Amino acid sequence: MSGGLSFQWPWNPWALIFLLLLCLLYILGLRALRRRGIQVSALRIASFGGGILLAALLLLTPVETIGRTQLFFIHMTQVVLLTTVCTPLIMGGCTEELLRPLVEIPVVRNIVLTLIRPVVASLLFNIDFLLWHTPRLFALAQAHEMAYHLMLISIFFLSFLNWHPLIGSVEEARHMSYPAQMLYAFFDGQPVDIFAFVLVYTQASIYSFAIPASLHLSAFADQATGGAILLVPGLVDLGVMTPLFFRWLRQIEEKTRQSDARRQQEIEEEEWEWVEDDDEVGETVDHA
Repeated sequence: MSGGLSFQWPWNPWALIFLLLLCLLYILGLRALRRRGIQVSALRIASFGGGILLAALLLLTPVETIGRTQLFFIHMTQVVLLTTVCTPLIMGGCTEELLRPLVEIPVVRNIVLTLIRPVVASLLFNIDFLLWHTPRLFALAQAHEMAYHLMLISIFFLSFLNWHPLIGSVEEARHMSYPAQMLYAFFDGQPVDIFAFVLVYTQASIYSFAIPASLHLSAFADQATGGAILLVPGLVDLGVMTPLFFRWLRQIEEKTRQSDARRQQEIEEEEWEWVEDDDEVGETVDHA
């Protein structure tokens, strides 16, 4: 104990297995690519390693103990960092060549392509997140450490599916236009944003935490802080939509330029045909 906070290290086998499995698959994938003469950049490898390291700090250290039993805003910090920082970092380390062997397995391919469909991925993530944060299920997770671990791992895992329509490497699963991607980013975050506003603006404390008295923090202040932190993914969605919007504008500009070039070429070809026709007429008159 320090300042009333618990520094007990949790035993989280689910997270340990999940992270080790990701690392093992990544290493095997890198070795397979190296045998084919394909190199993955050091930046991508660092991105993957950084995401794994941060996830380990959030899931395998006393941060999890504090988030489960003492402070709601620490729990929300865990969730936000896992889903909006760790997941994009890990996915950023995975190239299309690295994931290609996985989606070429017939059964796995059908399952993966179904799960990463935008509507399916969004529903799975949001339903899982909101169900776990209903008061009854969340109290169960607080009371049973393994249930809490399962909650975090399920949310973390489904966030990979949720991000794929925007930043995934499997090209055939990313067929949405830029406007569709912007709509996806906006509507996908609405359920969580609404839940965050409920946490911030409700005047009652929904969850029960053993907040250390030395922190001089009320239960509602802790909950409202957690709700404010949960609004961060909405800002991330806005950050994602902004470059998509400018890419869409550039795409429109490029299509317009190509259309104008084709139209100009057609006009020039028509003018050339007229010139050739006039020359033929002139030659006919001269012969006559």
